[in-house]
Amino acid sequence: MTSRRSTPEQALIRRTARRITLQTAALFAVCLVALAALAAVFILRAQTADAQRQLRAAVVDADAITDPPAGILIYESADGRVRASAELHGQPLDAAALASVEAGGPTVASEATAGGREYQLRTQRRGEVTVQAALDLTGQNRERHRLISGLMVAGGVGIVIAIAIGSVTARRAVRPLEQASLRQQRFVADASHELRTPLTQAHLRAQLLQRSLRDGGAHPELAEEAGRLVNSTRELGDIVEELLISAQLSADPTTMVPVDLAQVAHDVVDAEQARVRERGVLLSTRGDGGPHVVPGSPTALRRVLNALVDNAIGHVDAGGHITVAVHRHDGHAPTVVCDVIDDGRGIDPGETEKIFERFTRGAHGSGRRFGIGLALAREVIEAHDGTLTATGREGVGATFRIVLPASPPPGR
Repeated sequence: MTSRRSTPEQALIRRTARRITLQTAALFAVCLVALAALAAVFILRAQTADAQRQLRAAVVDADAITDPPAGILIYESADGRVRASAELHGQPLDAAALASVEAGGPTVASEATAGGREYQLRTQRRGEVTVQAALDLTGQNRERHRLISGLMVAGGVGIVIAIAIGSVTARRAVRPLEQASLRQQRFVADASHELRTPLTQAHLRAQLLQRSLRDGGAHPELAEEAGRLVNSTRELGDIVEELLISAQLSADPTTMVPVDLAQVAHDVVDAEQARVRERGVLLSTRGDGGPHVVPGSPTALRRVLNALVDNAIGHVDAGGHITVAVHRHDGHAPTVVCDVIDDGRGIDPGETEKIFERFTRGAHGSGRRFGIGLALAREVIEAHDGTLTATGREGVGATFRIVLPASPPPGR
């Protein structure tokens, strides 16, 4: 089964959809947390106010000592004697507050813990008697814990629902972008396919015109212009071919077959030997024992290496060196690495990403182009689930590195 590959634009669309989903869920979660916090604050305040109301009512009720309200304990102190509700034993929960109020101090609201239970207390004077009422908060705490647990469960369910809603919303939001990307791919593929034949014919006719002018003894300037026309039609044909390859890889990733990247590098280097000899440049290959097999399109990978070598040739002066090095990196995910290394005019380190933008030209060199060739080369490599990067410094050369996933050994 072949894995589905996508263009950088489609990958960006999917990342945007995921970002919309996560942002929707995060916004919903923040709203839920804020509402839960407000609900908890209101409930806590309401419980506190209700407890104070019950305690105030209990301390002014003279009969509370014999018939206390539910959940409330009563202590009374008068003439140095302390009385308590029938179910109470021992000293008051807050003896210090009781003594302070009995000595003429103001009303005291406090809290205490006894027997593993929490109590809210109110100690105040009632005539000649000092009363301390204690409300057992166990029931309120239990209710509060149930409320918080319910809010957490509801929040979790709400977040799941928010993720689902966000996912649906994101898919609907990016669907027009996906359709536009697919239409763009189809247009590029169709237009490139339709342009191949007339461009090939134009290139052949330009070659015939150049030969005719040269052999017929025409004015040298006319023959030179015809040569420029031949070069222009060839470059235009190369651009169309690269566009077609990029579109085909994006639309039909099933064209991937095992490719020996080292052999492709040798073929590219051999094909350029005559050209580099004329320029006085040494072009060679270097490699380890391999294997260097990757899943890919032979034609597409060859054109990527052609573009990188062509770019290097354009930026190396006579006497320079270009090396195409291929080696395998065995790790958790084995890869095959191909470096195109030159000692030419180099690259500004701040422009190592800019040179992969479409229609960007380098500041130096006479190679075919920086812009669309390198941009399409990166797209082709990314369509192979790989990476294409550049490093270098001005005046000391540059290295273009291709990293591709290695094919599994036979039989796996």
